[in-house]
Amino acid sequence: MHDSDLKLVRLMKADDMRGFDMLYRKYSKRIYYFAYGILKSGMDAEEIVQDVFYKVWEKRDTIREDTSFSSFIFPVTYNASISLLRKRIRETKFYNYLKFIQHFEVQDNVNTDIEYAELNEKARRLINKLPGRQKEVYLLSREDGLTYREIAEKLQISVNTVENHIVKALHFLREHLG
Repeated sequence: MHDSDLKLVRLMKADDMRGFDMLYRKYSKRIYYFAYGILKSGMDAEEIVQDVFYKVWEKRDTIREDTSFSSFIFPVTYNASISLLRKRIRETKFYNYLKFIQHFEVQDNVNTDIEYAELNEKARRLINKLPGRQKEVYLLSREDGLTYREIAEKLQISVNTVENHIVKALHFLREHLG
């Protein structure tokens, strides 16, 4: 590990935020541009920078001092970016699917309004059938518009747990709406 990075990692491992802050300042822009190159989205790249440095802090004790910090942080960034990309693809497919099944021709027809109301009611009933925490996470994400990180902080659970709840909820809704 580069001598200055080694000192910063050791500070961070000793729970000294100065080491973390200095590593963040040194690597955050590089991580952002690396993630941006994969995701092609500034907002997603910013989310990855936050996630990666959150993981760095959480896993600071496991960071090896005999390898370079960049050889640790860039694979973490790559994996987080690919995971987010896969998640966005799944969400887009599900959104398009919902858009497709909810697409009704605009008519002055009472039957169309009734069918639309029934579909919305069916979706609401299905959401209400989700297990407690899963439902709570889903509603915070979809109705309140919170990010996974915001949900995790609010509910004091990990971002991965939030993502797992969303994946399971979407799977359940897909299964029962189709």
